[in-house]
Amino acid sequence: MTGRHRTLLIFALLYPLGAGAVAINAFFASLIAAWAGARVLTPVESCLVGVVLGLPATYAFARHVNALINRADAEA
Repeated sequence: MTGRHRTLLIFALLYPLGAGAVAINAFFASLIAAWAGARVLTPVESCLVGVVLGLPATYAFARHVNALINRADAEA
């Protein structure tokens, strides 16, 4: 399996977790921003933010995991 294919497989497996993590962080960030007068995101808005911003975040993490796998394979 090539590095790019493995990265895409890791991305596909981790995307639901990454999108969920981004959604939760966006919601809590909006709660903190509410102290400064901003409005709080609804759960649906937070999920939409998670779906959109979860893509690059999860892809970056998948590339990192793939690099760790490659490094472990090279040392073995």
